[in-house]
Amino acid sequence: MISISREQFESLVREALSQLPNEVRNHLNNVDVVVDGSASTSQLVGTGIPNEMELLGLYEGIPLTERYGYDLVLPDKITLFQKPIEIICETQEQITEEIKATIVHEIGHHFGIDDDRLHNLGL
Repeated sequence: MISISREQFESLVREALSQLPNEVRNHLNNVDVVVDGSASTSQLVGTGIPNEMELLGLYEGIPLTERYGYDLVLPDKITLFQKPIEIICETQEQITEEIKATIVHEIGHHFGIDDDRLHNLGL
């Protein structure tokens, strides 16, 4: 396990987002990406994950494939959970790679891809 400051973690998240292809970034309309320590009890509901220290990221919103009459709504949210990511990593390089992988996975949900398909794609 490695621990870094929230500022360092958020900087790695911003860097990972900036490295996404333009084709992906251009479709992240009305999506906030935030960092939190770990998932709340309400965020675990429906994930099938019983322990908040096992959830690395979460997409909350309406996937692009399900948006009809999508107007005047709060932004979708992708949350990266710092503590669980730190627990499974031993170096800052591993944290950087896990942040990238988690962002790609959660963006996949934003695009309407379910966990089974993401797993089959290696994401």
